[in-house]
Amino acid sequence: MPSPRHAEISGAGFAGLTVATALAQKGWSVRVHERSAELRAEGAGIVLWGNSLQVLDRLGATPDLESRAMHSPAYETRMNNVIRSQEKLEGIRWISVTRPHLYATLLTAARESGVEIISGSEVTGATPEGRIDFADGTSAEADLVVGADGVGSAVRDSLGIPLKRERSRDGITRFLVPRHKAELQQLEPDTEWDNYIDFWNIEPRVLRVLYVPCNDEEVYIALMAPVSDAQGSKVPIDLALWTENFPHLTPVLEEAAKLHGRYYGYQTTRVDHWTEGRVAIIGDAAHAMCPALAQGAGCSIHNAWTLATEATKASNDQLPEVLREWERLERPITDRAQDRSQYYADTRQMAQGNQFAGDVVETALYNPTDPHRHEVNV
Repeated sequence: MPSPRHAEISGAGFAGLTVATALAQKGWSVRVHERSAELRAEGAGIVLWGNSLQVLDRLGATPDLESRAMHSPAYETRMNNVIRSQEKLEGIRWISVTRPHLYATLLTAARESGVEIISGSEVTGATPEGRIDFADGTSAEADLVVGADGVGSAVRDSLGIPLKRERSRDGITRFLVPRHKAELQQLEPDTEWDNYIDFWNIEPRVLRVLYVPCNDEEVYIALMAPVSDAQGSKVPIDLALWTENFPHLTPVLEEAAKLHGRYYGYQTTRVDHWTEGRVAIIGDAAHAMCPALAQGAGCSIHNAWTLATEATKASNDQLPEVLREWERLERPITDRAQDRSQYYADTRQMAQGNQFAGDVVETALYNPTDPHRHEVNV
């Protein structure tokens, strides 16, 4: 039997583990390099939509993932604690989970598929011919190299791919804390505390809290404030400020105040191209986006799947051409998600509610596993 084709992947995040698992399940030998000494997820919670869930179904990861996930009854938007909308999102598949749980699920799927994962292995670059270079001075050859190494991608930068970064006026601090559902119900008995609730204050001060139940015990809360607001963006959080503006969330805000956290400014990264010879970049290395549509990870996961699918179809000689065609077909939907996310971040239009309709749900409804999807979406 001929030796399986080999892939080297930089980055053991959501995108890297997804493409690694998909390739391994399609017959490739796969090795993943993670710069950090520990394999773990950063962040708190995450919302996954149909585009990424379709991929997780195909990887066989959905049962484990949904064992500790939340299917919220509605996406609720409030302004100054007055309900603007409660969107049931009928016909749209979505769940919320903790990032550590999603990561553990993907890590298990990768290992069970035969992926080799090396922590403490720093990639410094790659060549279009399929060589990957490491910080210790060694290198390796591969049929396919994937840069899934984040916004500061060494793979992308070593290839000289031009990029442009756009920063927004707002940023966010994320926390994973106990739900305190009973205490919250005492403060607001009429509230459905299983809903995903987007709390906005625009006047007299811009502050926002995303309340995202992830399972029966944990809630992901994200505190948004302008970059220019030193008090609102302070970490650890200014508990008095946040409880004054959102008194009904006091139990979970008190938990958040115990944690250090980190304030992240919203950012969009647009790159000139995603492929160079036998190298492809995915995830934040290729298309970091504002979190307005909760599609940063979703696009990373669905692009990882389509990359593995198209690379597997190609012969070695055809691979560079097939990678370019993969980008031509798949990139437009991600570009549009970036644009919409940037628009919502710039305008704060999500505060108006009723936003999950029309073109906004294009990515959520996209099925990257459908072989006929481009017959109408070219």
